[in-house]
Amino acid sequence: MKKYLTLFFTFLKIGLFTFGGGYAMIALLESELVTKKKWLSHDEFMDVVAIAESTPGPIAINSATFIGYKMGKVLGSALCTLGVVLPSFVIIFCISLFFDKFLSIRWVQAAFRGIQVCVVYLIGAAGIKMFKKLQKTILNVIIFTAVFGCVIAFSLLSVSFSTVFYVLISAGIGVMVFVITHFCRKNKKEDDQK
Repeated sequence: MKKYLTLFFTFLKIGLFTFGGGYAMIALLESELVTKKKWLSHDEFMDVVAIAESTPGPIAINSATFIGYKMGKVLGSALCTLGVVLPSFVIIFCISLFFDKFLSIRWVQAAFRGIQVCVVYLIGAAGIKMFKKLQKTILNVIIFTAVFGCVIAFSLLSVSFSTVFYVLISAGIGVMVFVITHFCRKNKKEDDQK
């Protein structure tokens, strides 16, 4: 029971203290799950982020569900998902009761402007951390450079291009390179045997 409570409260804390959605949550998830709790290795965490981004739904919920299942099967998955969703649900429900009055408060407007800056920092910090720990193969560097360049160029030119397409195109390139490499090795092995 202690394990399940730990899972729930860990993700409740992550859900409560993270603003800006799933991408901003990546840094906090890594800090809690890899550095502090050591539930995942860094490579496993990178895989979780890739899977959570590639599957339908918010990255935070997908990550919580996946990690909860890894740590505590179905009950762990349900508790982690509930923990990460509950703070947002309660806060948004309370705000919705008096939304217009809430947004007209100058302190709230100032807080939201400050939170926006913080979210940019959190997303940038998570990206830099993940890049530093990324294996620096030629393929990884090429894909990173191409995606980073496209993101900057499309942002500057106001071109609407979903991040999902970046993930799908990169995944397709990775699978294509794997298949080509696999067949080349297989042919080389057959040639060596002759």
